[in-house]
Amino acid sequence: MFDIALVWDWLEFAVRWLHVIAGIAWIGSSFYFIALDLGLTKDRPLPEGVLGEEWQVHGGGFYHIQKYTVAPAHMPEHLTWFKWEAYWTFLSGLMLLVLVYWMGADLFLIDYDKIQWAPWQAIALSAGSLTIGWICYDLLCRSPLGGRPTTLMLILFAIIVAMAWGYTQIFTGRAALLHLGAFTGTIMVANVFLVIMPNQRVVVADLKAGRTPDPKYGKIAKLRSTHNNYLTLPVLFLMLSTHYPLAFASPYNWLIASLVFLMGVTIRHFFNTMHARKGRPWWTWGATAAIFLVIVALSLAPTQNAVQAPETAALPAPLDRVAAAEGFDEVRDIVESRCSMCHSAEPLWPGLGQAPKGVRLDSPGGIALHARDIYRQAGLSRAMPPGNVMMMAAEERARIVAWYQGIDRAAR
Repeated sequence: MFDIALVWDWLEFAVRWLHVIAGIAWIGSSFYFIALDLGLTKDRPLPEGVLGEEWQVHGGGFYHIQKYTVAPAHMPEHLTWFKWEAYWTFLSGLMLLVLVYWMGADLFLIDYDKIQWAPWQAIALSAGSLTIGWICYDLLCRSPLGGRPTTLMLILFAIIVAMAWGYTQIFTGRAALLHLGAFTGTIMVANVFLVIMPNQRVVVADLKAGRTPDPKYGKIAKLRSTHNNYLTLPVLFLMLSTHYPLAFASPYNWLIASLVFLMGVTIRHFFNTMHARKGRPWWTWGATAAIFLVIVALSLAPTQNAVQAPETAALPAPLDRVAAAEGFDEVRDIVESRCSMCHSAEPLWPGLGQAPKGVRLDSPGGIALHARDIYRQAGLSRAMPPGNVMMMAAEERARIVAWYQGIDRAAR
C-alpha cells in the first residue's frame, strides 16, 4: 500500500543527506582556502606577480601552491571553480525547509501560543525573512562601512541579534533557531553567488581579453569570503540545535543563539591567527568556554515547549480531524501509558530534565500535533520507546498504525 508518510520520511532523509554532503564540501573548501591564504609564505624571492606560496604534503604527495597578487599574466588552460558546493548546500537546505517547516507548518513552524497564524501566513513570513538579511548586509558592505570590517561585523551582529529575538516571538523555538541559521546561510551563499563569483568572472574576462584585471575585485571577494568563514560555525550550531531542546526550548533561546555567534568568532580567530603564523591566542579558548557556560546557565532557566499543545477543542484544522479520528482514544491511552513518562511537562524518567526534543505527549492536543511522529517511530518502526523499555506490545503498535492510516486515507 502506498504510504505517503513513509515516502515523505525517506524524501526528507535523502534531501538531508544531500544537504550534509554539500555542506561538508563547502565548509571544507572554505576553511582550506582561508587557512591557505593566511599561511602563504611571502618573505622569499617569488616569481613576478606572485603574492605568496605554500608547500604542502598530503596523501603521500607534495603540492606547491602559488597565489598571484591579482591574476597570472595569461589565462590558464584549466581553471577549477568552487561554487557548486555552496549552491547545493543552499538548494538542499531550502528543500528541507519546504519539506519540514512549510509542509509541516502546523506542527513545526507555528506556535499557537504566540500568534494564531494560518499556515500560508507563516510560510510567507518564513520565505520573506530570509532575504532581509542579505539586503541589509549587502547595502552595508557597499557603503563606506565596507572599508571598516570590524564596525561592519558589529552591525551585522546587531542585525542577527534582532532577527533572533524576532523569530522567537513568532515561530516555535525549534523553527526560530533553524530560521536564524537559514537567514545567516542565505547571506553566505548570496556572497558566493552575487559577489564572489561575478567578481571572479570579471577577472577571467579581463585575462581573456588581454586586459590587466583591477585588484579591487579580488579584495571585495576576499572580504566576503572572510565573513563567510566567521559565520560558518554558528550556522552549524543552529542547524544542529533542532535536536536539543536545551537550546531551542529555553525562554532565552534568542540570547543563546546570539552568543553562539560570539563563540564562532573566538574559535575562528584562534585558527585564523594560528594559520597566519602569528601565534596561538589561547585566551580565545577561555573566552569560548566562558560564553558556553553562560549559554548552559541560560538553558537551565524554566523552559518552554517547542510546540505548546492546545486543548483538543482548540486544535486548528486539519489537526482537529486527527483527534476526532476513529481509534484516537485508544491510541491516547497507549501513548500516555508508554510514552508520557518521558514526553511530559515534568518527565518522570530519571535523568531527564525535560521532554526529549521538546515533544510533549501528555495531552490530547500534544498527541494530535505529533501524530505523524508517533506513527513513524512507534507504529511503523520500533524506534520508540527506546529499546522498547516500556514494553509496548505489537498489538499496540498495530493500533497506532491503523489509527494513523485511517486519518491518511480520509485525507486522500
